[in-house]
Amino acid sequence: MSDKHTSINSQNFAYTANQVESNPSFGFDFFDNFKELCFIISGDGEITHFNSVVIDKFGAERISRGDNFFNFIDSALRQPIRLAVANCISSRKPENVFTKFVLDENTIDVNLTISLLNSSNNLTSVPACFIFARDITKERKQELELLRFYYVAQNTVNPLQITDIRGKMVYVNPAFVAASGYSEEELIGKNPSVFSSGKHSRKFWSRMWTTINSGKVWVGEVENRRKNGEPFYTQLLISPILDSEGKVTGFFGIHRDLSEKKTLEKQLIHTQKMESIGTLTAGIAHEVGNPLASISALVQVIQRTTEDDFAKEKLELVKSQVTRISKIIRDLVDFSRPSNYELQLTDINKNIEEAVEIIKVGAKAKTIYFNIELSDQIPHLPLIADQIQQVFVNIILNAVDAITETSEPGSENYINVKSDRDDDNVYITFTDTGGGIPDENLSKIFEPFFTTKKEGKGTGLGLWVSYGIIKSFQGDIKVNSTPGIGTTFIINLPINP
Repeated sequence: MSDKHTSINSQNFAYTANQVESNPSFGFDFFDNFKELCFIISGDGEITHFNSVVIDKFGAERISRGDNFFNFIDSALRQPIRLAVANCISSRKPENVFTKFVLDENTIDVNLTISLLNSSNNLTSVPACFIFARDITKERKQELELLRFYYVAQNTVNPLQITDIRGKMVYVNPAFVAASGYSEEELIGKNPSVFSSGKHSRKFWSRMWTTINSGKVWVGEVENRRKNGEPFYTQLLISPILDSEGKVTGFFGIHRDLSEKKTLEKQLIHTQKMESIGTLTAGIAHEVGNPLASISALVQVIQRTTEDDFAKEKLELVKSQVTRISKIIRDLVDFSRPSNYELQLTDINKNIEEAVEIIKVGAKAKTIYFNIELSDQIPHLPLIADQIQQVFVNIILNAVDAITETSEPGSENYINVKSDRDDDNVYITFTDTGGGIPDENLSKIFEPFFTTKKEGKGTGLGLWVSYGIIKSFQGDIKVNSTPGIGTTFIINLPINP
């Protein structure tokens, strides 16, 4: 029973109708007990009987015996129904077909089961059809909504997942497959913990489960691991899926990629750190510079007044170290205070060529092949030529050092230098075949005094100063490196800063 109506399988309706019509103690009003729409029509569509459900749906003023059944069918679908009725009568076999009833300005979707009635009965004296019409409007609407959701889910850039009540994945969209690195087959049936980073505590996940099991939405930032081990950061929203009784039957999860946000956060922290260091070093340079000048003056006085060769030798060593410290201080000052030079339109390509020629003169670069690819579409940029060339020299010199320190005899060593542009920026790329930079050092290479060179081989200020110069021109400098393969520095400078 369903409400006050009886529901019967459509395949049994023809048999039931024949039983009713052949039994004089029953009439067609027997079908008033059912929730589906029931009709008896002649071969040409004349309605001879219908149950009370038809009146409820159509309205008593809109339908009566003698009306043509086909007139209630959507005009675009009438011909297939006429054919189905004719086929049922000729073949004496039931027909199942979908159509639409037109009710005023509204339509309802129905599945029709058309069955042949015996002509020797108390309801009809000629071949006629019994029609059982099941209203599937709500089902079709739900199917359409599901189809729309599926289309959106399949094509959205946000990773989506649906799990059952135990947390096993029953659906993942292509974006989720791409983000996780796993195939759909590897994910379905598995718990999302397969790509857990392990960075979140049991208490963190316990609170999540408590929230969603109570029927509430949970939102949080999570760090997961792709199949290849790389981290990916997302904001995860998990919504319970409830049945008609409000019972949780599963969970729907949607991820919003936070990788760019995390990158920007790191860049902001790094920029703030560099600004703080710049302010600090300006003070240090001032405080160290004065005593150093006094030391230098005293060394020169003693050198002029002594005849002791041993003392002169040692004083010369002191003088060389003072000179080295003075250079470091000048680099610190250059980085931490605004430049006094004026910006002038600068030929980037020419600067690159000059920087390469400067480095090629050195003995270390004799075994290194320089491959220069310069675009002729590079505009002149408002820069300080000496400073931007200093940046190029620093980067190329580091590349030469990286190659000479790790190169094996007979190996092919090269440095590629390339310039290119898009609508907004000019890009200068330096790629070497050196030993690369370990991952743990990548975030430190632009910090002052950080160097991987042997003691006395570098001050650790070259890249720090270069970073400051590029930032002063409103540009950016990035590095990609693979240990054992090489390193790439990418400088971008705005065309219209």
